[in-house]
Amino acid sequence: MAYINSEIMTQQDSQRLSLQLIIILGAIAALTPLAIDMYLPAMPAIAKDLMVSPSLVQATLTAYTAGFAIGQLLHGPLADSYGRRPILIIGIVFFTIAGVMSALSTNIHELMWFRAAQGFAGASAAVIIQALVRDMFERDEFARTMSFVTLVMTIAPLAAPMIGGYMSIWLGWRSIFWLLAICAVLVIIAVVWKIPETLAVEKRLPFHIGSTFRNYAKLMTTPTAVGLVFCSGFSFAGMFTFLTVGSFVYIDIYHVSTQNFGYLFGLNVLCLILMTSINGRMVRKVGSHWMLRFGLSIQLIAGIGLIVGQVFNLGLWGVVVPVMLFVGTISIIGSNTMACLLSKYPHMAGTASSLAGTLRFGTGTVVSGIVALLHNSTVWPMAATMALCAVLSAAFYWLLAKNA
Repeated sequence: MAYINSEIMTQQDSQRLSLQLIIILGAIAALTPLAIDMYLPAMPAIAKDLMVSPSLVQATLTAYTAGFAIGQLLHGPLADSYGRRPILIIGIVFFTIAGVMSALSTNIHELMWFRAAQGFAGASAAVIIQALVRDMFERDEFARTMSFVTLVMTIAPLAAPMIGGYMSIWLGWRSIFWLLAICAVLVIIAVVWKIPETLAVEKRLPFHIGSTFRNYAKLMTTPTAVGLVFCSGFSFAGMFTFLTVGSFVYIDIYHVSTQNFGYLFGLNVLCLILMTSINGRMVRKVGSHWMLRFGLSIQLIAGIGLIVGQVFNLGLWGVVVPVMLFVGTISIIGSNTMACLLSKYPHMAGTASSLAGTLRFGTGTVVSGIVALLHNSTVWPMAATMALCAVLSAAFYWLLAKNA
């Protein structure tokens, strides 16, 4: 069971506190998905208001993701040196300031720089959540907790475009960034109120750029770490592939209406909730490795199902059902790979989390970008890529990390 400080707690108090922790961590985890997806429907309005081309507005998203990727590499080592809590709070404070400045931007160049800064600052939350939970929980309980956090991180992008779309229409696009800033302030209050420092002073590592790079090099030259990182990375890339081209496949190829697309997308969420619930109930009984193998098996079946659906021309449901299964495994695979990784490197959990997050996000971005370039008005690019991601995810685990 979790420990929050040195005081002895009853089992009931610990369970109650763990529930509060999950809610707060879920709110922290939701910041980045909301910051990425909430303003997507407002992009045409931003282009019109700032009198620029749509491509320049789209570049603000690239600026955010670039800042996010770079920030992860720094915040983890800082958290290992100076503690989780101060780096987390400082990061969210600057995320808030960048959100306010984005709302006040008078031209596209200001918006682009402030979005890059927001991504850099927001990366602190994504990295430190995992290191903080690793400090609090043993491996299997970590996997259980992070599966729920992963669920929030996956569901948030579904609600974000709807919220952003309505706000853009009713209050203007700047209101989206004001809302992000308000949400961040509430998260800061929750962190100050309920999340203590979890990394003891005697366990902190001195911060040196050279040692940071050596730690990254150590992880990248350790087969087990590489196996776990890319097991999660290719699983995430498969889901990213669907997020990138799924709407085109459903709406343009299978002629699903825009309204009904939302319902089909919702089936993925239901499957994700179901799988997360199974992981939460089972992981303490059978362990992280067993649940990870279970998730990889389901994901591999889903990848094969996508290929079978195209070979035998099974139509829309030959895609919908395998995609449901694939997306449903994301929280199982993501939470359990991180549980295994961070339990192996507890002395540099922040650094390991940084590297894993950067490579997971980077793998997803590269793979989904390649899929977008392979567009040929068929389902094959998506189906083949997701199947390949399932194979690679399983291969990295079984060949390099099964004995972690």
